[in-house]
Amino acid sequence: MFYGGVVISPYTLLMTCNTRVLFICMGNICRSPTAEGVFREKVRLAGLADRVSIDSAGTHNYHPGEAPDARSQRHAKARGYDISDLRARVLRAEDFERFDLMVVMDEANFATVRARLPEDARSKLRRMMEFSAYHSARRALEVPDPYYGEAADFERVLDMVEAASEGLVAHVRAQIQRADSARPALD
Repeated sequence: MFYGGVVISPYTLLMTCNTRVLFICMGNICRSPTAEGVFREKVRLAGLADRVSIDSAGTHNYHPGEAPDARSQRHAKARGYDISDLRARVLRAEDFERFDLMVVMDEANFATVRARLPEDARSKLRRMMEFSAYHSARRALEVPDPYYGEAADFERVLDMVEAASEGLVAHVRAQIQRADSARPALD
């Protein structure tokens, strides 16, 4: 198929319409893997699992290859999210090119990522709570780190991430619909 004067296979064209989302926190063992697991399930329920790629990373290489914090896993599991298969990794330079949307949990990590992000990719960077109408209206734009907290802190993270994931699914669905409408029909 010709697209803009270039021969592109239908498979490649379909793959370019996928949306790739990266969740980012500091160590990639509490908030970002929780967000990845919750969003993965919300995307599946929305029927978009074959159109959305999801990953998470940390701004600091504190826990490379480790599973999410046991408390994060336990609280997520209680709500039906299995995050035990995830492994911590650090944010890499190629992530800036690879992902369409980079969703950060708090202001400190937002600033860290923004400082490393190429100027032309800054529109990809968003705060998780921007996608929650309830929380953004109250100017609660940070998902607090529960690492040194109590069980209630892990539950609060899940409450916030679930609320924001609903809005993020709507945002991603709209991106996919725009991409699909701009794509020529496959004959």
